[in-house]
Amino acid sequence: MPKHLLGGLFLAAGLLSLAIAGPAQAAGLRIAVVAPTEGAFAILGQQIIAGARFEAEKRGSTIVVVPERCEEGGEDALKSSLSDARAEAAIGFLCTESLTATLPALAEAGIPAITLSVRSDILMEDALKNRWPLFRLAPSGKTEGDTAAQAILARWRDQPIGLIDDGTIHGRELVAAVRAKLEEVGLTPAFTDTFRPGQEQQIALVRRLVRSGATHVFIGGDRSDIAIIARDAAGEKAGLTLMGGEALQAADGAVPLAEGTLAIGVPDPAERADAAPVVDAMRAANLVPEGYVLPAYAAVTLLETAKDRGASDKTSLVDALLKDPFPTVIGPVHFEANHELAKPRYRLLEWRDGRFGLASPVME
Repeated sequence: MPKHLLGGLFLAAGLLSLAIAGPAQAAGLRIAVVAPTEGAFAILGQQIIAGARFEAEKRGSTIVVVPERCEEGGEDALKSSLSDARAEAAIGFLCTESLTATLPALAEAGIPAITLSVRSDILMEDALKNRWPLFRLAPSGKTEGDTAAQAILARWRDQPIGLIDDGTIHGRELVAAVRAKLEEVGLTPAFTDTFRPGQEQQIALVRRLVRSGATHVFIGGDRSDIAIIARDAAGEKAGLTLMGGEALQAADGAVPLAEGTLAIGVPDPAERADAAPVVDAMRAANLVPEGYVLPAYAAVTLLETAKDRGASDKTSLVDALLKDPFPTVIGPVHFEANHELAKPRYRLLEWRDGRFGLASPVME
């Protein structure tokens, strides 16, 4: 049997055992869940808390909710709440400000922090330099551009390529990263430009793309702008194939996203066949496994498993997190020495029938 199929069988078996395991299997931890409990991000915080509790209640761990404000000025209150939690580990951290404020204190106490959201490469560089125990379950910022370039080279190498961005910091940096990767292999785009975002139409941009000869376009911009570009391209019969970044994984605006639009994003873990036992159990408990629910569940799972491994090997929880891969509902998790995922979670997705799924053929 091929190695990748054997790996899938072992992962499925591991997940099934996690889904039915009792408290005797787990060491049991006291985990601080740092997440917004009010304001614009409260719904995301609720997902994190619910996912963490669902696993903790089954495995004998204790969850302590630490409110995250996601704004400057609340650092002292956050640090005080984390200290009061008396936690062995902390997960969540939707916002860079929270990590920046608390990592030095967590490091001093030897408490690992797992962020489910923050992509900042600079913060991770600082964490490694200062020996802060930060682990990232989210993709790093760098891997979005790397994955986009890999997809372009795999699918569009022989096509006239356009690279455009919306002028924002993220849009410019994403497109610049893609361009640099393409130039490394001697691929020069047929068209590059910056467009003005938030417009009701982008016909002039589409016509410039057509005149340049570009037929396949990577866009550093948000979902609404890319939807408008696709609509106007169809109206001009331009025949453009469009790809964007993770920003496409947002709600539709006034203009729906066009069928076949490609995106670099994170697949929905609820659709993994090997996660079905946990997903079914959540739905039976009236918990919708969406957003951060499954990543939070996975974070608690790997912390509990790491504590068991650490107890067996007589190593710290931080050191145990750097050992063998952990089977989780979002796939195997293996942290490298730089505390990043060994296998980034970004994949090439395609918009079909109102949802993003893995683009065919699947790019590994």
